[in-house]
Amino acid sequence: MRRVQAAIWLGALLLAAAPAHAQVTLSLACSGLGTEGALCREGAEEWAARGGHRVRLVSLPNRGTERLALLRQLLAAGSRDIDVLQIDAVWTGMLADHLLDLAPHLDTEGQLDQALRNNTVAGRLVAMPWFTGAGLLYYRRDLLEAHGHPPPETWQALTRTAEAIQHAEPARPQRLWGFVFQGRAYEGLTVNALEWLASHGADGIVAEDGRVAVADPRAARVLALARSWIGTIAPQGVLTYAEEEARAVFQSGNAVFMRNWPYAWALLNAPDSPVAGRVGVARLPRGEGPEGRHAAVLGGEQLAVSRHGAHPALAIDLVRHLTSRAEQRRRAILGAFPPTYPDLYADAEVLAANPVFAQLPAVLRGGVARPAAATGRHYSRVSANFAYAVHDVLAGRAAPAAALDRLRARLQRLAPDGAW
Repeated sequence: MRRVQAAIWLGALLLAAAPAHAQVTLSLACSGLGTEGALCREGAEEWAARGGHRVRLVSLPNRGTERLALLRQLLAAGSRDIDVLQIDAVWTGMLADHLLDLAPHLDTEGQLDQALRNNTVAGRLVAMPWFTGAGLLYYRRDLLEAHGHPPPETWQALTRTAEAIQHAEPARPQRLWGFVFQGRAYEGLTVNALEWLASHGADGIVAEDGRVAVADPRAARVLALARSWIGTIAPQGVLTYAEEEARAVFQSGNAVFMRNWPYAWALLNAPDSPVAGRVGVARLPRGEGPEGRHAAVLGGEQLAVSRHGAHPALAIDLVRHLTSRAEQRRRAILGAFPPTYPDLYADAEVLAANPVFAQLPAVLRGGVARPAAATGRHYSRVSANFAYAVHDVLAGRAAPAAALDRLRARLQRLAPDGAW
């Protein structure tokens, strides 16, 4: 009898001490680098404290290709090691089969339409936009003003302005280049080339009707213009540049124009930057003629929920919190991450922390999405083939029309029935 009474008393004590619901630990795979990692951790901890749960941050490789490879491996194995994962804008189609449809559970009102379309695969919202980005034209405001040139509206005007300032500037220890961009054969060149094509009215890799569209004659003319930059306004070394190599040349004072993402603004204007206070920013140029328009490829990151996780409802709630308007506003002010809620670009505190954000609403309205959703698991191969073909043209190894014809044939072999 005493043993029974003791058992009843112990059970009652344990029930009284237990929380109203069991504590759950969710695994979140987000960037652990610098400010981005700190802000992710703080946002997750706020959610955890509110609900009485825990969030374990999962460390992933820093390089995007390695991070994607690991995620694909884990998801393909049905691993429960990750509940919520941060994914690049072009990974949605490749990972869609392993991600939950968030549309029935999350409110998307007010979110950037282009970002939502990018994250929708076969009618399913497989990821929620977290922060965005788009290409911008950075320019040396002091040099343009000194030589009487406005920021260029067209790529052709950029070419002429760059040449004029290069010739007008006095001799210096290092050559002044006119334009630097991401010219290495990787995703960055895919982005730059798609911006060149879209700004001239040329079809990108895949047309709206799903056709492989790279052999558009307008695309060949655009690539011929870009080829003319190499060795004249752009250094031969631009063929090896990613974002940081281009920024290093521009920030050292050795280039007039640069194409890069919004993150570069704060670094260019840091107290120790040689060009601090002398940089302007504008939309990327358009092509000449009636088909020309300002076009910038959208970047950014999203949050998705693995369908293999043990706690999908809580994982969706964590995504709801981290992608909320309030959390995106906090991240914009403290970390300069561009929000996916357009109304936040009118927020005085956001603009005070990031003056460059004043340019982004117009840029985002002309945003160009890469065909990640359309090409699905094939996207990485499609993009790599496109970048290699463009690189061959820029390097002088292939004529534009011939390179694009060969590329079209390769992509049609990848596409089901020659189209997506």
